Amino acid sequence: MIQIYNLVLFQPLLNLMVYLYDIIGDFGIAIIIVTVLVRLILVPLSVKSIKSQKAMQQLQPKMNEIKNKYKDNKEEQTKALMEFYKENKINPLSSCLPMLIQLPIIFALYRVFNIGLTEESFQYLYSFVKRPEVINTYFVGLINMTEANVVLAVLAGLLQFIQAKMLMPKIKKQQGKGMLGDISGMMSKQMTYFMPVMTVFIAISLPSGLALYWIATTLFTIGQQYLIMKSPDDDKNKKGKKDKIKGELVSEKTIAGK
Repeated sequence: MIQIYNLVLFQPLLNLMVYLYDIIGDFGIAIIIVTVLVRLILVPLSVKSIKSQKAMQQLQPKMNEIKNKYKDNKEEQTKALMEFYKENKINPLSSCLPMLIQLPIIFALYRVFNIGLTEESFQYLYSFVKRPEVINTYFVGLINMTEANVVLAVLAGLLQFIQAKMLMPKIKKQQGKGMLGDISGMMSKQMTYFMPVMTVFIAISLPSGLALYWIATTLFTIGQQYLIMKSPDDDKNKKGKKDKIKGELVSEKTIAGK
């Protein structure tokens, strides 16, 4: 299993990092380029995830109505929500997939920064990759990528907060009934506030190269989210969905009142 992991992730990342370093001469910039390449490979998956979260934002009023309607029957509530997700082609777990896929990459990079830059590691280099005499692990001559850095760790957490905040559903307060029982809302808030704090604590104890990778990948994702959330067809589709949801809510309230 370890051999497969080395062959599929560690060795390619190590060779790519050394190859880029030979060309550029800056280890930090090499990390940023590797990040962009990884994110480009994951674009189809991340775009699908962001679009799913965007759809959930737009359909949030209807979802809240279902939760309130079956608030005393969790089994029926779950069944109704699953049917609603199916009808609208929404996967509520799709947002977790890109993050899960990135975890093995982060572990491989951690190994690259810790033991992948020693003399012994050069045995993993491909024949066409030039073996450097010395690798300067500093980013723009200021930050050592193999050591922890508080500034980069805090910046990584801050950017993750901004990314999560962009996707946090904008739920208006309703008269009479609150949303305290909204489990998905609670999970969303935990992801928005708790995960950035955890990112800072974790990044402080790891090589700053990983923090730089996380900063670059989060900036890439923020750009993706902005473009998708503000897509040209957004206003047109948004109005149609709002009218559809409004009509469904009025129909349900009319039926309930009879």
